[in-house]
Amino acid sequence: MNINELLDSEKGNKRFMLGNEAAVRGVLESGVSLAATYPGTPSSEIGDILFKIAKEANIYFEFSSNEKVAIEVAASAASTGLRTFSFMKHVGVNVAADSFMSSAYIGIEGSFLVLVADDPSTFSSQNEQDTRHFARQANIPLFEPSNPQEIKDFIHYAYDVSDKFNIPVIIRTTTRVSHMRGIVETDEYTKNTKTYGEFKDTGLHVPVPEAARVMHKNLVEKIRNIREISNESPLNKIIDNGANLGIIASGGAYNYVADVVNQNNLKVNILKIGFSHPYPEQLVKKFLEDNDEVLVVEEVDPINEIETLAIAGKYNINTKIHGKCDETLPEIFEYTPDIIFNSLQKLVSFEDKRNKANEESEIALPSRPATLCSGCPHRASYYAAREAVNSLNLDIESIHPSDIGCYTLGIAPPYKMASYLMSMGASVGTSCGFSKSTTQQPIISFIGDSTFFHAGIPPLINAVHNKNRFTLVILDNRITAMTGGQTNPGIPIDGMGDEAPAISIGALVKSIGIEFVKEINPLNVKEMIEVYKEALSYDGVSVIIAKYPCNLINKQQIRERNYRIVVDQDKCVHCNICVNKLACPSINEIDGKITIDQVCNKCAVCTEVCPTNAIHKE
Repeated sequence: MNINELLDSEKGNKRFMLGNEAAVRGVLESGVSLAATYPGTPSSEIGDILFKIAKEANIYFEFSSNEKVAIEVAASAASTGLRTFSFMKHVGVNVAADSFMSSAYIGIEGSFLVLVADDPSTFSSQNEQDTRHFARQANIPLFEPSNPQEIKDFIHYAYDVSDKFNIPVIIRTTTRVSHMRGIVETDEYTKNTKTYGEFKDTGLHVPVPEAARVMHKNLVEKIRNIREISNESPLNKIIDNGANLGIIASGGAYNYVADVVNQNNLKVNILKIGFSHPYPEQLVKKFLEDNDEVLVVEEVDPINEIETLAIAGKYNINTKIHGKCDETLPEIFEYTPDIIFNSLQKLVSFEDKRNKANEESEIALPSRPATLCSGCPHRASYYAAREAVNSLNLDIESIHPSDIGCYTLGIAPPYKMASYLMSMGASVGTSCGFSKSTTQQPIISFIGDSTFFHAGIPPLINAVHNKNRFTLVILDNRITAMTGGQTNPGIPIDGMGDEAPAISIGALVKSIGIEFVKEINPLNVKEMIEVYKEALSYDGVSVIIAKYPCNLINKQQIRERNYRIVVDQDKCVHCNICVNKLACPSINEIDGKITIDQVCNKCAVCTEVCPTNAIHKE
């Protein structure tokens, strides 16, 4: 949709919105004054939109250096009486957890919402963790919308709860809910006018043990009172069809249930859970008593199911409860209508009324592995690294700790430059461990510029202090590329779009005592190979800053390249280095000839690796 339509002030207009667009509309309608994030798919579009409209909406927005900082910025601002917003993907909560847990104890004087986008089936993540565990661990209320309209409406409701109880709240979406589109009816929006608050020291903002014990007591009391609200909340509703079989569903999983039930005209009762923590015990108790069997449908972990089983045990209810625990439903990955259909078939017999024309073909689709873009500077960095390692003629395998970003694709052949990965910044920390546990294997680790600022600095300090030996390649492509091109502290633009000081990675690295620091354009492949060799022979921590902009921000320069890359077939000796070792997607072998297609970004790396100069600029 047109971004300006998100600033439409009228009530009752209907817009076709992405789930993440609906989230932006929701916080605008709710009067948010400040928002902070670190970008992470599937929540990234929220930040992209706020970056464009923050000034016009008169709210402060920033891309923080990591999720922990984003939580600290938003929580502290909420303690001055402002209404604030932070958002991230599920693994970002791990980074933010230390401060986020304390924010529940400390509480807030304004209101504070955190939207967390989980990623069932790990479409763009390293795990499937379920944020609902964090809500229970932190004693923070959690809401699960199932479509864009609910995202917007639930945000209003969540802020009201946050206001009433002075407590942070969580909106949990999933990839499908964040990225689905639907009609959203707007409420009235008025441009924010509250940009400053006032902090008042109540004596309960510093959780030293004596105060923390009081804070915890207050938090438990808040949750006890909020539990009563969840039982009566309109976000939790029973759809009673007079059946003996019931389904408890939450979040995006509800959509699959609704599809199967409606398409097959099934007579089942449904309890739709939107306010899922504190779990509505009395409402669930009533639902269990009214049904002989209940299927609990949720993504990813059996959290609601276990609470439902506990309620049945507590009140000695004999209703049969099915779900993940008894393997009626699979324990992992996101659901589909077919999965729900097959699970319901185990419980009740009904005619299959699905449209057979929509069934999957028996012909398997070809594999389409992700690959680095044509002209991506990371490809040159990996090619040079592989050539440098091969030149050593080692009898032992080299180690390549990697990190979270586009460059994780270095795992694939022919580069094979990602052999160990844990989390943001861990390429540096794990290199410290490998440095101490193996003395013979060369270590080249990789981290992006945004990820370096996010979590790579502390482990690099650790490496210097503990006299480690490895080579760290900081892939500075001048943007936070994997999530869509957001700014980071190395870019001279802040979250409001204003000019800002850019932090020099080279100066920062040198300031912590690293003597071997080389900055190089990775497209200069031959020079890059020599720098790698020099770094690998250095007795200590060596840092190579491979600095060249991502194609996402380099489009104008690409358009201005007044040449094309061509292949002189007479000079080509069919060594296939360009195809098999560089592996650029723009280079193909067709009918025995090397060809370069029209999506070539003319980085000219292939002209450097071609041993006969058959590939050249024209």
